[in-house]
Amino acid sequence: MPWTEYHFPPAMNHLDEPVRAKAIAIANALLAEGHDEGMAIRVGIAKAKAWAARRGQDDGYGEVPLNPPWPPPLP
Repeated sequence: MPWTEYHFPPAMNHLDEPVRAKAIAIANALLAEGHDEGMAIRVGIAKAKAWAARRGQDDGYGEVPLNPPWPPPLP
């Protein structure tokens, strides 16, 4: 059963709402591809936190990068 904004894994409790919504979307997409739940949860959280960092958003831990590393500097 796919997760929703009201029914999601406990591991996503600490995430802010926009980051949690992104993590849920990523995890649901991974489940649809046939990956197991544990991997989908871990990858969903990691990718959503990276997504938030690129946008300078709080990830739920109070960590907002001052200068997000995206796009990377040109050599």
